[in-house]
Amino acid sequence: MTGDKFNRMKEITTCLICGSGQQELFLVCKDHTVSQKDFQIKRCKDCGFKFTSPRPADSELGAYYKAESYVSHSDTKKGLINTLYHWVRSYTLIKKLQLVMHHTGLKKGRILDYGAGTGAFLDTCKKNGWDATGIEPDETANKVMAEKFSISSYPNLGAAKATSALHDFDVITAWHVLEHVPDLKETIQTLKESLKEKAKLIVAVPNPTSHDAAVYKSNWAAYDVPRHLWHFAPADMERLMKDSGFKLIKTLPMIFDSFYVSMLSEQYKTGRKGLLKAFWVGLRSNLKANKTGKEFSSQIYVFQKE
Repeated sequence: MTGDKFNRMKEITTCLICGSGQQELFLVCKDHTVSQKDFQIKRCKDCGFKFTSPRPADSELGAYYKAESYVSHSDTKKGLINTLYHWVRSYTLIKKLQLVMHHTGLKKGRILDYGAGTGAFLDTCKKNGWDATGIEPDETANKVMAEKFSISSYPNLGAAKATSALHDFDVITAWHVLEHVPDLKETIQTLKESLKEKAKLIVAVPNPTSHDAAVYKSNWAAYDVPRHLWHFAPADMERLMKDSGFKLIKTLPMIFDSFYVSMLSEQYKTGRKGLLKAFWVGLRSNLKANKTGKEFSSQIYVFQKE
């Protein structure tokens, strides 16, 4: 990660949520995955929303995903943490589909997975009779999706729209992807236009108000700078989507994320695996969040198009 092209940075001067120009430094976090550089997370003084700024220019963001350890793009199983990730994923894929079917009331239909990674979730949908389409900008992940699962996929929403594929979806999912999207409001609007009336948009994002985030602070792996551009507390996500024409139907936990994120965070903090400590932090995070229902390490939001 050397050379001038990796030094082009972009300041965020206006809050995505409330439009305020008042901000302050919240944390300085290290990119442990690719560049080993430090990045700042700012906080809006008016509404408290957190965002990475300055961040790499939009055209340079792709370079920060070029690592074999970035499991959602490479599909790697190297190392204990990635092996555990795949083991848990095999269980959660069918649970995600069950969640989709429950909240749509459909056993099959048209589904778009925005930020589909290597296509494992869409493959599960396809095997269960769904008409599955993916959007995935990473070339390597797209190749895996096409060759391994034969899923129809596009590098961006514009490419899908150009083929008339982007319309009348019964449900759109975005599993841990909206935090990566530079032009977020425009993207949400396009997703809304691609849904049928009263159809569902299901979003999962990390939650910086969780207990594990409070424990690990700048070493919390789910800050994942600079790939994560936005850091959504539950109130932030609800306000953003309400302003975009969606009604919140349900908030659900992603129980396993606290353990996975804590394992990575412990490694970032100490340089060691620290599995017992990470398990304890993850467990406490879930127990604390269970009391409020809104402070899990990652959360799923089910929205309905209004």
